[in-house]
Amino acid sequence: MKHSIRIKMTFSLIFLTISIILVSWVVNKTIGMEYYMRSEEKSLTRTYKQLEQIYWNTDDKTITDDYRTVREQQVDVLMSNTHFNILIVNSGFQREYPLSERSNKMDTSMLFYLNELIKARPGDGSSVDEIFEQGYTIQKNNVKDLKGEYLDLFGIMFDQSNQKYLVILRSPIQGVQGAANIASQLFAYIGILMSILGAIIMFWFSKTYTTPIEEMAMIANRMVHLDFDARVTRIHEDELGQLGRNMNELSARLQETISELKTANNQLRKDIDQKIQIDEMRKEFISHVSHELKTPIALIQGYAEGLKDNVNDDPESREFYCDVIMDEAKKMNIMVKKLLTLNQIEFGNNVVHMERFDIVALVKNLIQASEILYKKAEATIDFRQTEPIYVWADEYMIEEVISNYLSNALHHLSEKGTITVRFEPRGDEVRVYVANTGKPIPEEELDKLWIKFYKVDKARTREYGGSGIGLSIVAATMKAHGKQYGVQNIENGVEFYIDLDTKYSGSHYKKEEKAE
Repeated sequence: MKHSIRIKMTFSLIFLTISIILVSWVVNKTIGMEYYMRSEEKSLTRTYKQLEQIYWNTDDKTITDDYRTVREQQVDVLMSNTHFNILIVNSGFQREYPLSERSNKMDTSMLFYLNELIKARPGDGSSVDEIFEQGYTIQKNNVKDLKGEYLDLFGIMFDQSNQKYLVILRSPIQGVQGAANIASQLFAYIGILMSILGAIIMFWFSKTYTTPIEEMAMIANRMVHLDFDARVTRIHEDELGQLGRNMNELSARLQETISELKTANNQLRKDIDQKIQIDEMRKEFISHVSHELKTPIALIQGYAEGLKDNVNDDPESREFYCDVIMDEAKKMNIMVKKLLTLNQIEFGNNVVHMERFDIVALVKNLIQASEILYKKAEATIDFRQTEPIYVWADEYMIEEVISNYLSNALHHLSEKGTITVRFEPRGDEVRVYVANTGKPIPEEELDKLWIKFYKVDKARTREYGGSGIGLSIVAATMKAHGKQYGVQNIENGVEFYIDLDTKYSGSHYKKEEKAE
């Protein structure tokens, strides 16, 4: 609070006001009296000039009592606005104003000084010389009879009949001093009062300036903490308003710049993560492929060397060797194709082409295409859906998913078991289930089935040529579609599922645009 601009402004005004009052009071005390004396001299001179005008403005050459009465009334009006004592006599030393004689010390004193003025002669260095030059003289006299100092104006006036008049205007210096002291005290009191009022007004009025400053300080503090949503709301048409507008523009530009930096940073981080992921996938791919290809290559090499060395000369043995080599080569070819497909999906190179098709017809065609395999395994197919169900997806990719589910179910089917395919509507989606009877999968192994090259039963997988890639293709495909997939143990078997859209949604537009 002690550093508040509002407090500083208030105390600055108080200090400035008190300083002005103090300087004014000192000046009034030192040169004020001289100023008041000069002002009094000017007032005496002005009054004298007006008296001259009154006495001069007459066309009557004969001075009558009525004329004197009228003139006295004019002088009364003039003198009513002053505090001067006045005495006017003619050249015969007869009273002209006031007409009625007053017996007091002031009149006696003024008559004395007029008498002394008459006795004086020009050229003797007295004030008479000044009277003859400008018509009047002003001097300060210490009147002992009245026990005080007075400022006296002695003058000679004429009317149009060339009648001469002597005038004395007297102002008590003590009254001037008293007025000066009273003025000084009044000025001091007014100054103190104005200082208090000024401080109160400044304290209240300074809020007009400090409130926007406080708001801008708060906005600046929020900007320091990277909160750029704050804006200055009090915008005035002055320098503070311009500062507020500049702060709002600065906040908006900083927010935009930081947003761009965050976007660039996120993209950079994504690129780095993708590069790390690619490196890890490359290492993992090389490791898994090396492991998976090691056995078939060894078999091919062994049987090829046996053929070359004529280990068995009979045609049946050679044919068996050739069958083994062809079978292992076929397995490697299938595995490589699946790896390429999986990598294309995972890296986004295999674009999802959304189209509407009948999932029931697709499943029916896949079952019919593999009918000979099911008969050979003495498997029973439970597929009861007859009405078409239209879905939105990439038909080729979903065909690969269902084919992998059916192939996986067939190879893990119990003896003379059953493969069940069923559909479950779920709002704007349909869930496709593919189940087979057989041994359940350990619960701790369920989440690992989608990992590339992962095999629960490696011995049986080797028998039918499985590489552990098919379910990874399923996972990558469904992620590309943005749909759910999974596996669960059921009574006497295992059940896999995927979700597909039955309604055309906004996401389809995006995927189709990407495909184009």
